[in-house]
Amino acid sequence: MNGWILAATVVLGGGGAAALWGVTTGPPARRVIAQNLTTSAVCPALLLLAQGYGRPAYVDLALLLALLGPVGTLVFARLLSDDLAGEPASAWGLTWSAAALGAAVVVALCAAVGPGRAMVKLLVTGALLIGGNLIASRALTGGFQGVRGG
Repeated sequence: MNGWILAATVVLGGGGAAALWGVTTGPPARRVIAQNLTTSAVCPALLLLAQGYGRPAYVDLALLLALLGPVGTLVFARLLSDDLAGEPASAWGLTWSAAALGAAVVVALCAAVGPGRAMVKLLVTGALLIGGNLIASRALTGGFQGVRGG
């Protein structure tokens, strides 16, 4: 076991435990936030595992998850909009912590792989992960001002 795999284990353990607790307890708003947190924990863990095992294909999985995870959260937010309207969700501390984790993992991996195509893929994955989760979290807390659902 190397440091990358150990870091992935810590990320999956901490993020997985928090997400499992959020999904199994509480109102629908907390469950949707926990679903969003799952993406924020699994994607950096996949990036760390890709470096630890030397498997670039894991980066492709992380890229796909960073793209589709926040979209899934937005779909849940739309489908459960009536349930979420009564009790607005608020998890900005958790959201910013997850964004900081994603940024730290991407920066560390960019330093490890050096300039090239792999670094570009890491930067795109990080931008999608952080941006998508911030947008999804904003949608869960009541949406954007001036935007009305149909």
